[in-house]
Order: sequence, then structure tokens, then C-alpha cells
Amino acid sequence: MKLNYNGSLKAADEHILTTQNRAFLYGDGVCDVCKYSYQKLLFWEEHYLRLMAGMRVLRMDIPMAFSMEYLQDEIIALIKANGLESKPVKVRFSVFRKVGGGYTPATNEVDYVIETEELRSPFYVLNEAAYEVELFKDFYVQPDLLATIKHLNKNVNILGGIFAYENDYQNCLLLNSNKNIAGVVDGNLFVVQGNTIKTPPLTDGAVNGITRKILLKTLKKAPDYEVVEASISPFELQKADELFVTNSIVGIQPISKYRKKDYPCTVAKSLIGKLNTVARFQE
Repeated sequence: MKLNYNGSLKAADEHILTTQNRAFLYGDGVCDVCKYSYQKLLFWEEHYLRLMAGMRVLRMDIPMAFSMEYLQDEIIALIKANGLESKPVKVRFSVFRKVGGGYTPATNEVDYVIETEELRSPFYVLNEAAYEVELFKDFYVQPDLLATIKHLNKNVNILGGIFAYENDYQNCLLLNSNKNIAGVVDGNLFVVQGNTIKTPPLTDGAVNGITRKILLKTLKKAPDYEVVEASISPFELQKADELFVTNSIVGIQPISKYRKKDYPCTVAKSLIGKLNTVARFQE
């Protein structure tokens, strides 16, 4: 397998990053993860704009060449070089500041790496297996602009993932410093109660998820549901009719259990069909 490093194809096992790399030393970088399917990058414009926004938040110099078309061509070229053009693919695009300096960088210029990984299905497939979650209360997400971008310093998410693994949960719910739900380790949370579907706002520390964004836009056109971006207290969860998680690779993942309550996946099942339709027929 190959990867793309600053526009050049390299063997994936080639040593191209040093111990002075700022992503390694300080987590000084951003990334974006998107899905390639139906021989196109799904929701590429949204992913591109999120990546550019993250770079601006971290005060990185955006190269003149970083147009949406150029980066798309770079990704597609790598997918083809790896023989995956007819397969579903997970694409990770990582950007980090060039080597030099301490906490104050020597430069704001950047390097980048693009990686690919083959996926099982071109469609978003609903996983109806047991999926239990619990609150992670050891550390909190700060509800600020940094929480909304996919930067490379994700210790709260990592520790939440370890907590879930050690306690036999499939995921855990991250709280912000106001003790409201920010999201889950690897995505956004949606809460269904009656015909209302609720998700935490970005101002509560929710990551600016692309599937979240697409789903909100889709739901606002659907007469069946009222969609609300509002703070969610942990106390609301056991009163909910249904809970589900979203991210760019899984699509929609229903939560089957939180504490003593079991949840169905009726709404998630109907929405994943809508999401697949939007993904398949996007321009």
C-alpha cells in the first residue's frame, strides 16, 4: 500500500516522519476522515471546508495549491495507486505544521499525509448488534471552538475509549464542563423523543461532524420530525425513545442500551436509508 506525503506517493511502511514532527511532539495538526464510495468522495465539499476551517483555527498557512479540486485529485490518485478505485475506502487526510520551534512554532507552513483503508461496504449499513454506552466522567470536553474541529490532540476521546473498552461498553458519552452531553468518543449523539430529534449544538463542544450536518439538513426537509440543536442533560437520556450516534464512516449507529434502559432502532433504520440515498445521488 502507498500513502501520499506532500504530493508524492510513498510506501506506507517508509519512514517519512521524524521524532521532531510537531504532530508527534505537540499534537499540532488537524485531520479529516471521509468515505469514498460509488467512485466518488462522499460529501467532499463539506469535508474540504471543515479541513480548511480547522487549519484556520490553528493559524496554519494554507498552501495556494490547496483548492478543493487539487486535494480531491490527490486523494483519487492515491486510491487508484492502491488499486481501490472500485472499492469503498476510508480516507484520512492529516495536516501538521512543519518541523521547528517549541510551543511557539518556527513556521506556520504545513506538511500533509493522505492514507487509505479499504472498507467492507459501499453503503451505510445499520449495525443492530448490542451497543451499550455509559457516561465518561473522568475528564470533560471544553465547549469552545477547538472542540468542534478534528485536531490531533484528542486525549479526552482516547481516555473515553479506554474507559469503554475496560468496562465492556461499545462507546461512551462525553460530557462538557457544564455537565451536558457533548457527543461520543467517535462522533455525534442524537436523541429521539416522540417526533423530536435533538442533538447537542456546536457551542456545547460537539464536533462539527459531516454526517451530523447532512442529517440535520435532511431532517429539516422531512415533515415527520422536528429537529432541534439544544443542550442535552444526562437525565434526558433514560426518558428518550431512541438514541443513535453518527460519523462519516459508520453513518448511523443505534444505541441499544444506556444504564437500565433498552432502546429500539426504528428511527435510525429509517434515517440510514435516507442517508444512503443522499450519499448515492449527491452531485
